[in-house]
Amino acid sequence: MLTAYSVEKINKVFNSLGLSTLGVIMLILFTILSFWISLSFVSSLGGFVSLLRGGGLGLGIKRSGPLPTLHDRTALLLPTYNEPPERLMANLRAMLHSLHETGQADAFDVFILSDTTNPDIWVQEEQAFLTLSKNPLAKGRVFYRRRAHNIDRKAGNLGEWVRDYGAAYPHMLTLDADSLMDGGVMVRMAAAMEQHPHVGLIQSLPAIVDGHTLFARMQQFAGRIYGPLIAHGIAWWHGSEGNYWGHNAIIRTQAFAEQAGLPHLPGKPPFGGHILSHDFIEAALMRRGGWAIHMVPGLHGSYEESPPSLTDIAIRDRRWCQGNLQHARLLGTKGLHWISRSHMLVGMGAYVMSPLWLLFLLCGILISLQAHFYHPEYFGTQRTLYPHWPHVDPIQARTVFFGTMFILLAPKLLAFIASCASPTERRECGGVLALGCSVLLETILGALIAPIAMLIQTSAILSILLGRDSGWSAQNRLDGRVPLAEISRRYGIYTILGVLLSAAAWSVSTALFLWMIPVLIGLVLAIPLVALTSSRSFGESARHTGLLLIPEESAPPPILSYAHDEQSRIPTPQKVTDAFHLLRSSTELSALHRAALPPSRKAGDPINIPQLTGLIKLRESSSLEAALARLNPKEKAALLTCNEGLSRLLRLPET
Repeated sequence: MLTAYSVEKINKVFNSLGLSTLGVIMLILFTILSFWISLSFVSSLGGFVSLLRGGGLGLGIKRSGPLPTLHDRTALLLPTYNEPPERLMANLRAMLHSLHETGQADAFDVFILSDTTNPDIWVQEEQAFLTLSKNPLAKGRVFYRRRAHNIDRKAGNLGEWVRDYGAAYPHMLTLDADSLMDGGVMVRMAAAMEQHPHVGLIQSLPAIVDGHTLFARMQQFAGRIYGPLIAHGIAWWHGSEGNYWGHNAIIRTQAFAEQAGLPHLPGKPPFGGHILSHDFIEAALMRRGGWAIHMVPGLHGSYEESPPSLTDIAIRDRRWCQGNLQHARLLGTKGLHWISRSHMLVGMGAYVMSPLWLLFLLCGILISLQAHFYHPEYFGTQRTLYPHWPHVDPIQARTVFFGTMFILLAPKLLAFIASCASPTERRECGGVLALGCSVLLETILGALIAPIAMLIQTSAILSILLGRDSGWSAQNRLDGRVPLAEISRRYGIYTILGVLLSAAAWSVSTALFLWMIPVLIGLVLAIPLVALTSSRSFGESARHTGLLLIPEESAPPPILSYAHDEQSRIPTPQKVTDAFHLLRSSTELSALHRAALPPSRKAGDPINIPQLTGLIKLRESSSLEAALARLNPKEKAALLTCNEGLSRLLRLPET
């Protein structure tokens, strides 16, 4: 109904005296965009009611009270790909401590599943695991495995674990490298799986924490204040046909093993090959197999981190965009529930809407240009008392504009009201005034960043359509100062575009210029805006003044306090130590590394070229220093997988 009402109004604005080509295009685009924001608005209304009523749980899960007793075993799966090992282990130690406090830690085993390709980080992971395995909380319950070949990325990593070890664990709780989960939450989710054998997956709502830059703090504030409203709304309408976000979720191993095997799409990347956004598809396949998929946004104690800058989130989004667009080839899969298909459409729409908004904006500019340069025929061939004046109804235009802005901003207003309705949350966000100012600050900065993000996502879609694969790179989770020269190089094009559009709009009409002001300001100020939001000092200043506060900062839960204590012991700055020197410095580490090596090559097996060239370079090197100067990273990693290479490296003199 909202969409139909909005379309009727916009049609009166642009096609009041008959249809035109640009008017029809605007009408089609606005119909799609209006449906998108109307769906979000209605879902937010459902989430608002659920929040006020204390919902968002189900399956008999309780927020507090005595923990249920577990009878089955659950595996915590922690995939990692070139992540700093010290930080990874710090969070893991915090989770082990939290699990220990529940009294049911024996029901959980931890598997660190490494796909790391950097040879130095690989051996550092082994060293960190060796240290962790001596901790009484981890002894005999934490295991480490590194794959020599990164087949199918994270999905392949988890799939290989299911094939090799899954039969021993009824449930697996999937994590990301930056995940943090309270032990009590893990116990309650595992108990819900035991009590409801028809459930295949339970997805928690991770809150973003530990943001320091202004951008990361905006992300965590939006996720913490608006996120529950959105998640409660989604849980309200999808019920047992939920979705999977790839981490901080517990999965029934049988359901995953039976149903969630992923095919390789025909053709080459970016649309063919391995499915990048595997989690949506895995949930859809499990639901097709009869397993229920639930989300429990009302259960707090699940956390993750945000990329520290717009640049870092754009790199991650490029990969997600490619993965979500691949879903277009899977929409017609037989037997999928219609809500599972809708999850895929929503995921695709999150990126497709950017070029549609851009087209809508460009069509508006063209209509203004047409009105400026086109001289209408005031008197037609038929005699009439009055001329045919060109007409765009300004009252209807204002109605559409303010109505659209209300629907766009209403979820933020509802989230603000819901937070104020909770005395504890209101107090921990700094009070009503501070919370309101934070919402206003996040809304203004978000609006300024929006046109830049729109163009970034549009360019990502264009590059995918041109056949460019996103690849697989490790995510930056550390917030360091980005040089202004680097920001200028990356975002100067947006500033130039903003200046050109401003000049063009002003030359056409003042009305067009004013209409485009929200877009133009963000583009013209792209460089200082990105520099400001990437700054840690501005982020910390906002925190000290009580802006963008979240409850987890004002009153940190125990799991976050444990993690912060563990992270405080990490040396700063963190250095990546050479793998060969590490192995030579510890016989215990060298023995652990050798024990995990793959079987030696047999006659007829494929030849490992980097290993072969690495062995030749080793034979020709008189010292370790000389070898390191000659070996490239692939050869170095290959040598670390064979006994002959290790033996030669350990025998070489230092210099």
